[in-house]
Amino acid sequence: MTSLSLFLALMLGICLFAWARREKYWTKRWEGVAKNLGLRARDADLLPMHATTVFLARQQAEQQAEQRRVFESLLDEISQGLVLVDDHLRIRYANAPLKKLLHRKEIHVGRPLIEDVRDHQISDLVQESITEKRHTTRRIQMLPSDVGAGSNLGGRYFIIEAAPLAADVGGGAWLMIQDVTESAMTEQIRRDFVANASHELRTPLTLINGYIEMLQDDSAKSSPTMKRSLDVMEKHGKRIARIIEDMLAISRLEDASSSLNKEPFDVHDCAEDAADHLAPMLEGRDARIELDFPKGDCLLTGDRFYWDQIFTNLIENSIKENTKPGLVIRVSGEWRKDECILKVSDNGIGIPAHDLPFVFKRFYRGNKHHSSQIKGTGLGLSIVRRAVEAHGGTIELTSSPGIETTFTMRLPLQPA
Repeated sequence: MTSLSLFLALMLGICLFAWARREKYWTKRWEGVAKNLGLRARDADLLPMHATTVFLARQQAEQQAEQRRVFESLLDEISQGLVLVDDHLRIRYANAPLKKLLHRKEIHVGRPLIEDVRDHQISDLVQESITEKRHTTRRIQMLPSDVGAGSNLGGRYFIIEAAPLAADVGGGAWLMIQDVTESAMTEQIRRDFVANASHELRTPLTLINGYIEMLQDDSAKSSPTMKRSLDVMEKHGKRIARIIEDMLAISRLEDASSSLNKEPFDVHDCAEDAADHLAPMLEGRDARIELDFPKGDCLLTGDRFYWDQIFTNLIENSIKENTKPGLVIRVSGEWRKDECILKVSDNGIGIPAHDLPFVFKRFYRGNKHHSSQIKGTGLGLSIVRRAVEAHGGTIELTSSPGIETTFTMRLPLQPA
Protein backbone atom coordinates (compact mmCIF):
# COMPACT_ATOMS: atom_id res chain seq x y z
CA MET A 1 0.00 0.00 0.00
CA THR A 2 2.84 2.32 0.83
CA SER A 3 4.54 1.74 -2.54
CA LEU A 4 1.26 2.21 -4.33
CA SER A 5 0.57 5.45 -2.47
CA LEU A 6 4.02 6.76 -3.32
CA PHE A 7 3.53 5.85 -6.95
CA LEU A 8 0.16 7.57 -7.13
CA ALA A 9 1.51 10.67 -5.40
CA LEU A 10 4.42 10.76 -7.84
CA MET A 11 2.10 10.50 -10.84
CA LEU A 12 -0.14 13.21 -9.44
CA GLY A 13 2.85 15.50 -8.97
CA ILE A 14 4.00 14.88 -12.51
CA CYS A 15 0.50 15.73 -13.82
CA LEU A 16 0.30 18.89 -11.75
CA PHE A 17 3.73 19.98 -12.95
CA ALA A 18 2.79 19.34 -16.59
CA TRP A 19 -0.53 21.21 -16.18
CA ALA A 20 1.24 24.15 -14.55
CA ARG A 21 3.75 24.40 -17.36
CA ARG A 22 0.98 24.14 -19.96
CA GLU A 23 -1.07 26.80 -18.16
CA LYS A 24 1.96 29.08 -18.02
CA TYR A 25 2.53 28.54 -21.76
CA TRP A 26 -1.05 29.42 -22.70
CA THR A 27 -1.08 32.36 -20.29
CA LYS A 28 1.93 33.85 -22.08
CA ARG A 29 0.27 33.17 -25.43
CA TRP A 30 -2.94 34.94 -24.34
CA GLU A 31 -0.93 37.83 -22.95
CA GLY A 32 0.73 38.20 -26.34
CA VAL A 33 -2.64 38.14 -28.07
CA ALA A 34 -3.98 40.65 -25.55
CA LYS A 35 -1.07 42.95 -26.15
CA ASN A 36 -1.60 42.80 -29.93
CA LEU A 37 -5.30 43.47 -29.50
CA GLY A 38 -4.76 46.33 -27.08
CA LEU A 39 -6.42 44.69 -24.05
CA ARG A 40 -5.53 45.61 -20.50
CA ALA A 41 -3.53 43.21 -18.33
CA ARG A 42 -6.27 43.00 -15.69
CA ASP A 43 -8.58 41.52 -18.32
CA ALA A 44 -6.25 38.58 -18.83
CA ASP A 45 -8.69 36.17 -17.19
CA LEU A 46 -11.24 37.08 -19.89
CA LEU A 47 -8.75 36.82 -22.70
CA PRO A 48 -10.46 34.04 -24.63
CA MET A 49 -13.82 35.86 -24.68
CA HIS A 50 -12.17 39.26 -25.37
CA ALA A 51 -10.05 37.80 -28.11
CA THR A 52 -13.01 36.25 -29.88
CA THR A 53 -15.16 39.38 -29.54
CA VAL A 54 -12.46 41.77 -30.67
CA PHE A 55 -11.41 39.49 -33.49
CA LEU A 56 -14.98 39.28 -34.82
CA ALA A 57 -15.48 43.03 -34.41
CA ARG A 58 -12.27 43.79 -36.22
CA GLN A 59 -13.13 41.34 -38.97
CA GLN A 60 -16.56 42.91 -39.38
CA ALA A 61 -15.05 46.40 -39.46
CA GLU A 62 -12.56 45.31 -42.12
CA GLN A 63 -15.37 43.80 -44.21
CA GLN A 64 -17.41 46.98 -43.92
CA ALA A 65 -14.39 49.09 -44.86
CA GLU A 66 -13.78 46.87 -47.88
CA GLN A 67 -17.43 47.09 -48.91
CA ARG A 68 -17.28 50.87 -48.53
CA ARG A 69 -14.17 51.06 -50.74
CA VAL A 70 -15.83 48.92 -53.40
CA PHE A 71 -19.06 50.94 -53.19
CA GLU A 72 -17.22 54.27 -53.45
CA SER A 73 -15.17 52.96 -56.38
CA LEU A 74 -18.38 52.08 -58.20
CA LEU A 75 -19.90 55.49 -57.44
CA ASP A 76 -16.77 57.15 -58.81
CA GLU A 77 -17.30 55.35 -62.14
CA ILE A 78 -20.82 56.62 -62.87
CA SER A 79 -21.38 59.79 -64.88
CA GLN A 80 -23.74 61.44 -62.39
CA GLY A 81 -22.59 63.44 -59.41
CA LEU A 82 -23.81 62.06 -56.07
CA VAL A 83 -23.88 63.88 -52.73
CA LEU A 84 -25.10 62.87 -49.27
CA VAL A 85 -25.98 65.68 -46.87
CA ASP A 86 -27.22 65.81 -43.29
CA ASP A 87 -30.33 67.58 -42.01
CA HIS A 88 -28.43 70.89 -41.97
CA LEU A 89 -27.32 70.46 -45.62
CA ARG A 90 -23.71 69.76 -44.68
CA ILE A 91 -21.89 67.43 -47.06
CA ARG A 92 -21.35 63.91 -45.71
CA TYR A 93 -20.07 62.32 -48.93
CA ALA A 94 -19.48 63.32 -52.55
CA ASN A 95 -18.27 61.13 -55.42
CA ALA A 96 -15.51 62.08 -57.84
CA PRO A 97 -17.69 62.91 -60.90
CA LEU A 98 -19.32 65.76 -58.97
CA LYS A 99 -16.09 67.75 -59.07
CA LYS A 100 -15.90 67.33 -62.85
CA LEU A 101 -19.57 68.27 -63.38
CA LEU A 102 -19.30 71.45 -61.31
CA HIS A 103 -15.69 72.22 -62.30
CA ARG A 104 -14.49 72.20 -58.68
CA LYS A 105 -10.99 71.28 -57.58
CA GLU A 106 -12.29 69.74 -54.38
CA ILE A 107 -15.58 68.98 -52.63
CA HIS A 108 -15.15 69.44 -48.88
CA VAL A 109 -16.89 67.00 -46.56
CA GLY A 110 -18.43 68.82 -43.61
CA ARG A 111 -18.99 72.11 -45.41
CA PRO A 112 -22.46 73.49 -46.24
CA LEU A 113 -23.73 72.32 -49.63
CA ILE A 114 -24.26 75.85 -50.96
CA GLU A 115 -20.57 76.70 -50.46
CA ASP A 116 -19.43 73.92 -52.80
CA VAL A 117 -22.21 73.79 -55.41
CA ARG A 118 -22.65 77.60 -55.38
CA ASP A 119 -26.16 77.47 -56.79
CA HIS A 120 -29.19 78.20 -54.64
CA GLN A 121 -31.45 76.22 -57.00
CA ILE A 122 -29.72 72.99 -55.95
CA SER A 123 -29.67 73.68 -52.21
CA ASP A 124 -33.30 74.86 -52.32
CA LEU A 125 -34.33 71.63 -54.06
CA VAL A 126 -32.61 69.48 -51.41
CA GLN A 127 -34.17 71.50 -48.60
CA GLU A 128 -37.58 71.13 -50.23
CA SER A 129 -37.11 67.36 -50.47
CA ILE A 130 -36.17 67.10 -46.76
CA THR A 131 -38.98 69.40 -45.61
CA GLU A 132 -41.72 67.75 -47.68
CA LYS A 133 -40.26 64.24 -47.26
CA ARG A 134 -40.60 63.30 -50.92
CA HIS A 135 -38.55 62.55 -54.01
CA THR A 136 -38.08 65.69 -56.10
CA THR A 137 -36.79 66.09 -59.65
CA ARG A 138 -36.16 69.31 -61.55
CA ARG A 139 -34.26 70.55 -64.58
CA ILE A 140 -32.30 73.73 -63.98
CA GLN A 141 -30.11 75.98 -66.03
CA MET A 142 -26.99 77.41 -64.43
CA LEU A 143 -26.60 81.01 -65.49
CA PRO A 144 -23.29 82.90 -65.37
CA SER A 145 -24.59 85.00 -62.48
CA ASP A 146 -25.28 81.80 -60.52
CA VAL A 147 -21.88 80.16 -60.89
CA GLY A 148 -19.63 83.19 -60.60
CA ALA A 149 -17.29 85.04 -62.92
CA GLY A 150 -14.81 83.00 -64.91
CA SER A 151 -16.86 79.79 -64.78
CA ASN A 152 -17.83 78.01 -67.99
CA LEU A 153 -20.94 76.43 -66.47
CA GLY A 154 -23.13 79.32 -67.53
CA GLY A 155 -25.94 78.18 -69.82
CA ARG A 156 -25.55 74.49 -68.99
CA TYR A 157 -28.57 72.37 -68.10
CA PHE A 158 -28.73 69.84 -65.26
CA ILE A 159 -31.28 67.31 -64.04
CA ILE A 160 -31.35 67.47 -60.24
CA GLU A 161 -32.84 64.67 -58.15
CA ALA A 162 -33.12 64.66 -54.36
CA ALA A 163 -34.82 62.44 -51.79
CA PRO A 164 -34.71 62.22 -47.99
CA LEU A 165 -32.73 59.50 -46.22
CA ALA A 166 -34.14 57.35 -43.43
CA ALA A 167 -33.37 58.25 -39.84
CA ASP A 168 -31.59 54.93 -39.20
CA VAL A 169 -28.85 55.93 -41.67
CA GLY A 170 -28.35 59.37 -40.20
CA GLY A 171 -31.14 61.34 -41.88
CA GLY A 172 -30.48 64.10 -44.36
CA ALA A 173 -30.89 63.49 -48.08
CA TRP A 174 -29.16 62.25 -51.21
CA LEU A 175 -28.67 64.44 -54.25
CA MET A 176 -27.89 63.37 -57.82
CA ILE A 177 -26.78 65.79 -60.55
CA GLN A 178 -26.72 64.91 -64.26
CA ASP A 179 -25.53 67.16 -67.07
CA VAL A 180 -28.13 67.14 -69.88
CA THR A 181 -26.89 70.16 -71.81
CA GLU A 182 -26.34 68.30 -75.08
CA SER A 183 -29.78 66.68 -75.08
CA ALA A 184 -31.41 70.00 -74.08
CA MET A 185 -29.69 71.82 -76.93
CA THR A 186 -30.65 69.06 -79.38
CA GLU A 187 -34.24 69.26 -78.20
CA GLN A 188 -34.24 73.04 -78.65
CA ILE A 189 -32.82 72.70 -82.17
CA ARG A 190 -35.57 70.20 -82.99
CA ARG A 191 -38.25 72.52 -81.62
CA ASP A 192 -36.92 75.46 -83.59
CA PHE A 193 -36.76 73.39 -86.76
CA VAL A 194 -40.32 72.09 -86.38
CA ALA A 195 -41.67 75.58 -85.67
CA ASN A 196 -39.78 77.24 -88.52
CA ALA A 197 -40.49 74.47 -91.03
CA SER A 198 -44.19 74.48 -90.16
CA HIS A 199 -44.39 78.24 -90.59
CA GLU A 200 -42.56 78.10 -93.91
CA LEU A 201 -44.73 75.26 -95.23
CA ARG A 202 -48.07 76.75 -94.24
CA THR A 203 -48.04 79.66 -96.71
CA PRO A 204 -47.18 77.71 -99.92
CA LEU A 205 -49.57 74.92 -98.94
CA THR A 206 -52.37 77.43 -98.46
CA LEU A 207 -51.71 78.74 -101.97
CA ILE A 208 -51.66 75.22 -103.43
CA ASN A 209 -54.98 74.32 -101.76
CA GLY A 210 -56.44 77.59 -102.98
CA TYR A 211 -55.54 76.83 -106.60
CA ILE A 212 -56.94 73.30 -106.23
CA GLU A 213 -60.28 74.72 -105.11
CA MET A 214 -60.24 77.15 -108.03
CA LEU A 215 -59.59 74.33 -110.49
CA GLN A 216 -62.39 72.30 -108.91
CA ASP A 217 -64.81 75.17 -109.50
CA ASP A 218 -63.83 75.18 -113.17
CA SER A 219 -63.82 71.40 -113.54
CA ALA A 220 -67.43 71.05 -114.64
CA LYS A 221 -66.26 70.73 -118.25
CA SER A 222 -63.22 68.67 -117.33
CA SER A 223 -62.89 64.93 -117.73
CA PRO A 224 -63.88 62.58 -114.86
CA THR A 225 -60.20 61.71 -114.42
CA MET A 226 -59.26 65.35 -113.90
CA LYS A 227 -62.10 65.85 -111.40
CA ARG A 228 -61.11 62.73 -109.48
CA SER A 229 -57.48 63.84 -109.41
CA LEU A 230 -58.42 67.25 -108.05
CA ASP A 231 -60.55 65.65 -105.33
CA VAL A 232 -57.63 63.45 -104.24
CA MET A 233 -55.30 66.45 -104.25
CA GLU A 234 -57.76 68.44 -102.14
CA LYS A 235 -58.13 65.60 -99.62
CA HIS A 236 -54.40 65.13 -99.06
CA GLY A 237 -53.71 68.86 -99.19
CA LYS A 238 -56.11 69.38 -96.30
CA ARG A 239 -54.51 66.49 -94.43
CA ILE A 240 -51.05 68.03 -94.78
CA ALA A 241 -52.46 71.39 -93.71
CA ARG A 242 -53.86 69.82 -90.55
CA ILE A 243 -50.52 68.17 -89.75
CA ILE A 244 -48.82 71.55 -90.09
CA GLU A 245 -51.40 73.22 -87.84
CA ASP A 246 -50.97 70.46 -85.24
CA MET A 247 -47.18 70.82 -85.34
CA LEU A 248 -47.53 74.57 -84.86
CA ALA A 249 -49.88 73.95 -81.91
CA ILE A 250 -47.32 71.65 -80.28
CA SER A 251 -44.56 74.21 -80.85
CA ARG A 252 -46.65 76.91 -79.19
CA LEU A 253 -47.45 74.64 -76.25
CA GLU A 254 -43.77 73.83 -75.71
CA ASP A 255 -43.33 77.53 -75.07
CA ALA A 256 -46.45 77.67 -72.92
CA SER A 257 -45.40 80.75 -70.94
CA SER A 258 -45.88 82.95 -74.02
CA SER A 259 -48.68 81.06 -75.79
CA LEU A 260 -51.42 80.64 -73.18
CA ASN A 261 -54.10 83.25 -72.78
CA LYS A 262 -55.57 82.23 -69.43
CA GLU A 263 -58.95 83.43 -68.27
CA PRO A 264 -61.95 81.83 -66.49
CA PHE A 265 -64.28 79.82 -68.75
CA ASP A 266 -67.09 77.30 -68.34
CA VAL A 267 -65.79 73.77 -68.96
CA HIS A 268 -69.28 72.36 -69.50
CA ASP A 269 -69.90 74.80 -72.35
CA CYS A 270 -66.50 73.96 -73.84
CA ALA A 271 -67.20 70.20 -73.81
CA GLU A 272 -70.71 70.78 -75.19
CA ASP A 273 -69.33 72.84 -78.09
CA ALA A 274 -66.86 70.06 -78.94
CA ALA A 275 -69.65 67.46 -78.85
CA ASP A 276 -71.86 69.59 -81.12
CA HIS A 277 -68.97 70.12 -83.54
CA LEU A 278 -68.42 66.35 -83.84
CA ALA A 279 -72.11 65.40 -83.93
CA PRO A 280 -72.09 64.93 -87.76
CA MET A 281 -69.61 62.06 -87.30
CA LEU A 282 -72.25 60.17 -85.29
CA GLU A 283 -75.05 60.50 -87.85
CA GLY A 284 -76.34 57.11 -88.90
CA ARG A 285 -74.41 55.35 -86.14
CA ASP A 286 -75.54 53.73 -82.91
CA ALA A 287 -73.40 56.01 -80.76
CA ARG A 288 -73.91 58.95 -78.41
CA ILE A 289 -72.02 61.47 -76.31
CA GLU A 290 -73.04 62.05 -72.67
CA LEU A 291 -72.04 65.06 -70.55
CA ASP A 292 -71.96 64.73 -66.75
CA PHE A 293 -71.09 67.97 -64.98
CA PRO A 294 -72.25 69.40 -61.65
CA LYS A 295 -75.04 71.95 -61.67
CA GLY A 296 -74.03 75.58 -61.54
CA ASP A 297 -70.79 77.17 -62.65
CA CYS A 298 -68.09 74.79 -63.90
CA LEU A 299 -65.32 77.33 -64.06
CA LEU A 300 -61.68 76.67 -64.83
CA THR A 301 -58.92 79.19 -65.48
CA GLY A 302 -57.12 78.43 -68.72
CA ASP A 303 -56.87 79.01 -72.44
CA ARG A 304 -60.27 78.19 -73.93
CA PHE A 305 -58.75 77.71 -77.40
CA TYR A 306 -56.62 74.79 -76.25
CA TRP A 307 -59.40 73.25 -74.18
CA ASP A 308 -61.55 73.20 -77.30
CA GLN A 309 -58.76 71.19 -78.92
CA ILE A 310 -58.41 68.88 -75.90
CA PHE A 311 -62.08 67.85 -75.84
CA THR A 312 -62.34 67.72 -79.63
CA ASN A 313 -59.26 65.50 -79.99
CA LEU A 314 -60.29 63.09 -77.21
CA ILE A 315 -63.89 62.72 -78.39
CA GLU A 316 -62.89 62.47 -82.06
CA ASN A 317 -60.31 59.84 -81.19
CA SER A 318 -62.99 57.72 -79.48
CA ILE A 319 -65.35 58.07 -82.45
CA LYS A 320 -62.71 57.10 -85.02
CA GLU A 321 -61.28 54.17 -83.06
CA ASN A 322 -64.65 52.58 -82.25
CA THR A 323 -66.78 51.74 -85.27
CA LYS A 324 -68.98 49.06 -83.66
CA PRO A 325 -72.55 49.97 -82.59
CA GLY A 326 -73.40 50.79 -79.00
CA LEU A 327 -70.61 53.31 -78.44
CA VAL A 328 -71.11 55.64 -75.46
CA ILE A 329 -68.65 58.51 -74.92
CA ARG A 330 -68.92 60.13 -71.51
CA VAL A 331 -67.38 63.48 -70.61
CA SER A 332 -67.51 64.33 -66.90
CA GLY A 333 -66.17 66.89 -64.46
CA GLU A 334 -65.67 66.96 -60.70
CA TRP A 335 -64.64 69.99 -58.66
CA ARG A 336 -62.82 69.45 -55.38
CA LYS A 337 -61.27 71.84 -52.89
CA ASP A 338 -58.00 72.37 -54.73
CA GLU A 339 -58.33 70.51 -58.03
CA CYS A 340 -60.64 69.85 -60.94
CA ILE A 341 -60.90 66.31 -62.33
CA LEU A 342 -62.05 65.95 -65.94
CA LYS A 343 -62.62 62.58 -67.60
CA VAL A 344 -63.35 61.42 -71.13
CA SER A 345 -64.25 57.73 -71.30
CA ASP A 346 -65.82 55.29 -73.74
CA ASN A 347 -66.93 51.66 -73.77
CA GLY A 348 -65.17 50.80 -77.02
CA ILE A 349 -62.51 48.32 -78.03
CA GLY A 350 -59.91 49.84 -75.69
CA ILE A 351 -56.15 50.16 -75.98
CA PRO A 352 -53.80 47.15 -75.50
CA ALA A 353 -51.51 47.33 -72.47
CA HIS A 354 -48.36 47.35 -74.64
CA ASP A 355 -49.58 50.51 -76.40
CA LEU A 356 -50.41 52.52 -73.27
CA PRO A 357 -46.89 53.93 -72.63
CA PHE A 358 -46.67 55.29 -76.20
CA VAL A 359 -50.08 56.74 -77.08
CA PHE A 360 -49.05 60.31 -76.19
CA LYS A 361 -45.97 60.25 -78.42
CA ARG A 362 -45.95 62.14 -81.70
CA PHE A 363 -47.17 60.24 -84.76
CA TYR A 364 -47.70 57.05 -82.74
CA ARG A 365 -50.47 54.92 -84.19
CA GLY A 366 -51.71 51.93 -82.24
CA ASN A 367 -53.72 49.03 -83.64
CA LYS A 368 -51.54 48.76 -86.73
CA HIS A 369 -53.87 46.20 -88.31
CA HIS A 370 -56.59 48.81 -88.94
CA SER A 371 -54.66 52.09 -88.73
CA SER A 372 -54.74 52.43 -92.52
CA GLN A 373 -58.54 52.68 -92.40
CA ILE A 374 -58.49 55.29 -89.59
CA LYS A 375 -57.31 58.64 -90.86
CA GLY A 376 -55.49 61.09 -88.62
CA THR A 377 -52.23 62.89 -88.04
CA GLY A 378 -51.08 60.89 -85.01
CA LEU A 379 -50.59 64.17 -83.16
CA GLY A 380 -53.94 64.59 -81.43
CA LEU A 381 -53.09 62.91 -78.12
CA SER A 382 -49.65 64.53 -78.10
CA ILE A 383 -51.35 67.93 -78.30
CA VAL A 384 -53.74 66.91 -75.51
CA ARG A 385 -50.95 65.96 -73.13
CA ARG A 386 -48.91 69.09 -73.81
CA ALA A 387 -51.96 71.33 -73.46
CA VAL A 388 -52.91 69.78 -70.11
CA GLU A 389 -49.33 70.02 -68.82
CA ALA A 390 -49.09 73.63 -70.02
CA HIS A 391 -52.00 74.38 -67.68
CA GLY A 392 -50.11 72.80 -64.77
CA GLY A 393 -52.13 69.58 -64.84
CA THR A 394 -51.55 65.89 -65.44
CA ILE A 395 -53.25 63.35 -67.67
CA GLU A 396 -53.53 59.60 -67.10
CA LEU A 397 -54.81 56.85 -69.37
CA THR A 398 -56.37 53.59 -68.20
CA SER A 399 -57.93 50.98 -70.46
CA SER A 400 -59.69 47.67 -70.06
CA PRO A 401 -60.16 46.48 -73.67
CA GLY A 402 -63.80 45.92 -74.49
CA ILE A 403 -64.96 47.48 -71.19
CA GLU A 404 -63.78 51.06 -70.71
CA THR A 405 -61.03 53.46 -71.74
CA THR A 406 -60.64 56.63 -69.64
CA PHE A 407 -58.51 59.74 -69.96
CA THR A 408 -58.30 61.44 -66.54
CA MET A 409 -57.07 65.04 -66.32
CA ARG A 410 -56.28 66.70 -63.01
CA LEU A 411 -55.99 70.49 -62.96
CA PRO A 412 -55.07 72.69 -60.00
CA LEU A 413 -57.70 75.26 -59.05
CA GLN A 414 -56.51 78.79 -58.52
CA PRO A 415 -57.77 80.61 -55.40
CA ALA A 416 -60.75 82.84 -56.00
